[in-house]
Amino acid sequence: MSRTNFDQLLEAGVHFGHLKRKWNPAMAPYIFMERNGIHIIDLHKTIASIDEAAEAMKNIAKAGKKVLFVATKKQAKDVVAEKAASVGMPYVIERWPGGMLTNFPTIRKAVKKMATIDKMEADGTFKNLSKRERLQISRQRAKLEKNLGSIADLNRLPSALFVVDVLKEAIAIHEANRLGIPVFAMVDTNSNPGNVDYVIPANDDATKSIEVVLDAICAAINEGLEERKVEKADADAAAAQAQAEAEPKKERRQRGRKKAAEEAPVENAE
Repeated sequence: MSRTNFDQLLEAGVHFGHLKRKWNPAMAPYIFMERNGIHIIDLHKTIASIDEAAEAMKNIAKAGKKVLFVATKKQAKDVVAEKAASVGMPYVIERWPGGMLTNFPTIRKAVKKMATIDKMEADGTFKNLSKRERLQISRQRAKLEKNLGSIADLNRLPSALFVVDVLKEAIAIHEANRLGIPVFAMVDTNSNPGNVDYVIPANDDATKSIEVVLDAICAAINEGLEERKVEKADADAAAAQAQAEAEPKKERRQRGRKKAAEEAPVENAE
C-alpha cells in the first residue's frame, strides 16, 4: 500500500516544477509535461520514489540509527523542525556549519561547550564571573544553541541525510557523498539528482508540498522505531523466560553436587 496518493500530492502542489527555461536536463525522466512554460512533475514517479525512500528510512530507524534532516530555506525550516523533532531525529535549519560531517569531532566539541556552560550555571560558577564575562558567555551559548542545539544528541555521524532543495544544501550533500552517507532528497526540476541516492521528484518551494512528503517519511521512521521497541520487548521477554527456565536446572545441579559431596566421606570410610 502506497504511503501517499495521487490526489493528496496534487492538492499539495507537489507536481509544480520550475519554469521550462530553468530546468535541469537530468530531471527529464521525472517530468510529465510542460504547461504554460512550467514543467509538471510526474506524480506517479513521485509516489513510487516516496515509497522506496520511506521503506529505506523505516529500516534505518528500526536499526536504531539516526537520520539528519537538512533544510535552511525559509519555507521548509519550521516544517522540518516540527516533523524531525516528532520522531526524535536531529535537524539543521539554520546555516549549514561547514565541515559538520567531514570534521565532526570539532562540531562535537562545540556542542560539548554548551554542556560546559550549562554546568557552570548549575554549579554556581557562572555567578562568580563578572557581568561582562557572563554576558559574553550567554551570547556564545545562545549562538551555539541556535546553530547546533538541534543536533546536541547526535553523538556520531548520521546514517542518512534527508535534504529539502539540493541546490541550497549542496555543501551538506557534498560532505555526505565524501563520507558515503546515503542522501534522500526532494529534487525539483531545476536541480541535478546525480548526487542523491534516493530522489523524490517534488516541488521543494511550497510548504504544503514539503509537509506532505515529510509526513510520509516521518510516518515510516516512526513505524521503524515502534517495531524496534516491539522487537526489543520480545527479546527481553525471551531472555527473562530463558533465565527462569535455567534457574531450576541450576538448582538441580547444585543439589546434585551437594549430594555427591555428602556421600563422598561415606565412600571413603568404607
